Amino acid sequence: MKRNVLIIGAGGVAHVGAHKCAQNNILLGDIHIASRTLSKCEAIIASIKEKGNQRGPGLLKAHQLDAMDVEATKTLIRSTGSQIVLNLGSPFLNMSVLQACIETGAAYLDTAIHEDADKVCEMPPWYANYEWKRLEACREAGVTAILGVGFDPGVVNAYGKYAVDTYFDEVDSIDIIDINAGSHGRYFATNFDPEINFREFTETVWSWQDGKWKANKMFEQSNEWDLPVVGKQKAYLTGHDEIHSMSKNLGVDNIRFWMGFGEHYINVFTVLNSLGLLSEKPVRTAEGLEVVPIKVVKAVLPDPASLAPTYTGKTCIGDLVKGTKDGKPQEVFIYNISDHEAAYKEVGSQAISYTAGVPAVAAAMLIADGVWDVSRMVNVEELDPKPFIELMNRIGLVTRVRDAQGDRVLDPHAEAATTDGKQQQVIGAQAE
Repeated sequence: MKRNVLIIGAGGVAHVGAHKCAQNNILLGDIHIASRTLSKCEAIIASIKEKGNQRGPGLLKAHQLDAMDVEATKTLIRSTGSQIVLNLGSPFLNMSVLQACIETGAAYLDTAIHEDADKVCEMPPWYANYEWKRLEACREAGVTAILGVGFDPGVVNAYGKYAVDTYFDEVDSIDIIDINAGSHGRYFATNFDPEINFREFTETVWSWQDGKWKANKMFEQSNEWDLPVVGKQKAYLTGHDEIHSMSKNLGVDNIRFWMGFGEHYINVFTVLNSLGLLSEKPVRTAEGLEVVPIKVVKAVLPDPASLAPTYTGKTCIGDLVKGTKDGKPQEVFIYNISDHEAAYKEVGSQAISYTAGVPAVAAAMLIADGVWDVSRMVNVEELDPKPFIELMNRIGLVTRVRDAQGDRVLDPHAEAATTDGKQQQVIGAQAE
């Protein structure tokens, strides 16, 4: 059993992660929060206390840390006695924090693929460029490393695995659909780190189709989806992290990611990109100053965490899975609905950060009690999704399923029992 959590990062997702860890610190133990800016960590602790979200005794402490410094991170892991490290900071930190965990034996979790500041949209599969190169090192050290355990990537990986195992004999396609139908009231803002957000959309859109990688341009292909609660929504084919592991691990020939964008977002994004303001390459001003355009844009946009107080509306994120069962076509949509105002009331966050932070803490809890403490590096779809879904149902992210039988809360054990029962009845009828 592992105890004591070190959270690296002090942005919106780390804010949620710290609140949820504090709510569950009877299991998780001491909670430490580390970032380059100590005051941001202290503000998160003050928020936890204001909301009354620390449920058990134990430390709740802030630390200053440059997580790119592997030795400094190792020292902090050891001095705090942290056995679980939640990397909820920038994806630029992944490989440094992962290395510190390998060398100290602490379990490692993150919510997105590593990013190299000088490279955008590398060749797929993206995990093979960085994290998967440490597979053997994790195995040799006996270190549990769970990659991409936010919502997407993360929960949607578990949904895909659960659907493949439970509802189908053969799966033809998985379409991951991410819709934010909320409104923050600002002229233009991103829901998480603007630099990371824009880097996802400025280059090639990679999807997994017919068992191979296919390249498209951003905003080139769209679909309209009729979804629970949020209704009809237009979403665009987008490159995204989870495709790069699910294509390897699930044996499904078609896996695509679709994200909703309003016309205003597309227009502003297109202007910024066309002007070169989303470039990661340095430029020199007439005054001789060297600046990176995308970092300048990030600096002038609202901090995503600042959007929370006025955010209204809901998100809908899920997997639309199609295939066959008992020789008949079958379609299942496994999804979550989250509410911006409810997230703010509980933890002082908007729902985008909430949906990324809660799963990471659920995974930490499953490591703490040994269920997911696998002593090797894995992506989420390589693990049993049932305890993950069940735990999220209890701590803030309720999973639902919509199929031919209707729309209901997904109880993994009940669903599996029902599905098995139906299969047995069909087999019995054939035997007669």
